[in-house]
Amino acid sequence: MALASNPKALRFIAPKPPGRNFSMNISVSCLPHSKSNLREYEKREKEASLPVEVKLSSPRKDIDFSDPNWKGKFQDDWDKRFRLPHITDILDIKPKPSPFSLKKSRTVPEDLNGDALDTWNGYVNNDDRALLKVIKYASPTSAGAEAECFGPDCSWIEQWVHRAGPRKEIYYEPKEVKAAIVTCGGLCPGLNDVIRQIVFTLDIYGVKNIVGIRFGYRGFFEKGLDEVPLSRKVVENINLAGGSFLGVSRGGGNISEIVDSIQARRIDMLFILGGNGTHAGAQAVHEECRRRKLKVSIIGVPKTIDNDILLMDRTFGFDTAVEEALRAINSAYIEARSAYHGIGLVKLMGRSSGFIAMHASLSSGQIDVCLIPEVPFKVDGPNGLLEHLERLIQDKGFAMICIAEGAGQELLQKSNATDASGNPVLSDSGVFIQQKIKRHFKEIGVPADLKYIDPTYMVRACRANASDAILCTVLGQNAVHGAFAGFSGITSGVCNTHYVYLPIPEVISAPRTVDPNSRMWHRTLTSTGQPDFI
Repeated sequence: MALASNPKALRFIAPKPPGRNFSMNISVSCLPHSKSNLREYEKREKEASLPVEVKLSSPRKDIDFSDPNWKGKFQDDWDKRFRLPHITDILDIKPKPSPFSLKKSRTVPEDLNGDALDTWNGYVNNDDRALLKVIKYASPTSAGAEAECFGPDCSWIEQWVHRAGPRKEIYYEPKEVKAAIVTCGGLCPGLNDVIRQIVFTLDIYGVKNIVGIRFGYRGFFEKGLDEVPLSRKVVENINLAGGSFLGVSRGGGNISEIVDSIQARRIDMLFILGGNGTHAGAQAVHEECRRRKLKVSIIGVPKTIDNDILLMDRTFGFDTAVEEALRAINSAYIEARSAYHGIGLVKLMGRSSGFIAMHASLSSGQIDVCLIPEVPFKVDGPNGLLEHLERLIQDKGFAMICIAEGAGQELLQKSNATDASGNPVLSDSGVFIQQKIKRHFKEIGVPADLKYIDPTYMVRACRANASDAILCTVLGQNAVHGAFAGFSGITSGVCNTHYVYLPIPEVISAPRTVDPNSRMWHRTLTSTGQPDFI
């Protein structure tokens, strides 16, 4: 088996088909990102074993705005990029009527037929679309417009994506389907909710052969990791606990070996729950299945508490992580407020995206300083973090800081090590700031009582809250609907409050990051009152 050199650090090694280069050509066009984040992402992808070629050509630069037809050309390119891969692209398969219906328990009125019957059954038309962006900016200088505007006059361009949901026609015979579910990467609130809902929805379609793959992609090739039979009875109450019923692991393996395993197990549908790295693996598996002309649907479900997957409003687990982070912030606040010259410091998850820190800071209303990877800051000297803390201690008697784990990495010594997923191992920014604060106040002779709280793994091991449970339920249902509709190489997400299907390459081209010019970051700054630490 061709694996990474370190067997404990499994990574994807994609097959190289004879006669052609194998890589994913991913465009990062039209997507908000900073140059620094792109550099970091390029480095990560270079270090990872899965070959991903990231093309940095921006269509905004390629567009000839003097061409009167530039909008039409952009729309054509957009439609091609967001077209959903389908098993009929490689196989001649005829659809059949779907057994799924919202009204199965009731008698269908005799006068219902055609479109009225489709409405009765709750089907989504294949031509339904959801609008990705809804704000029409009047000027490129408006907050948040920099990443969204086209042309000097900030033109409005409609960007439509495919609506998710059950279709009238399906491409699989439910009684013959074997479906598999795998959870990859780290833990995340809601994994069990998604597993449960996928099983429930498959059961409604009539699928009885459902299995779980244990411990991520490792379960496809590791000896002793047998499939877990799944049914309504087995998964009925798994959503009442955190973690993953199937287990998780980071890293991947040889794509050919994984697809060999899929073939040997006679899997027809594979539902893959994970983040950016997991989806990159899912795309490689999808491409290999297409190369072999297999009738297999590979469907992703976006899972990351960092909320760093492109184009989506949010990913499941994020809301719960923010809610749990608030508990740590409240504890640190009580400690800081109760102490003489108290300082509360809370480190939260967020490798390249500061969404958890930003939302937790904004929702708590107790944070004086929020530090995220997207916004550089300095610690020492005039206008630095330490100088601001001095003023806070003098003015209000205590201070509260929330820092994302990826913030300030440029200030720290890099280890050059990578984890099992190929991500750089970050230096501990929380401990670094803690030591700087203690040393500074000791040097200036001002007593300071600092309490450092790192709830990193506590926020991801808990049960999903109500908001995430609903999101998980819908994402799980739509994943099954997408598979039966014949799609493959897609992920199920929520964009602009609507549930949609997206081609996997469009959501893994770069991590989603906080836009420092966005209204949400501006609201956070208004809440904290912090200056620019530059």
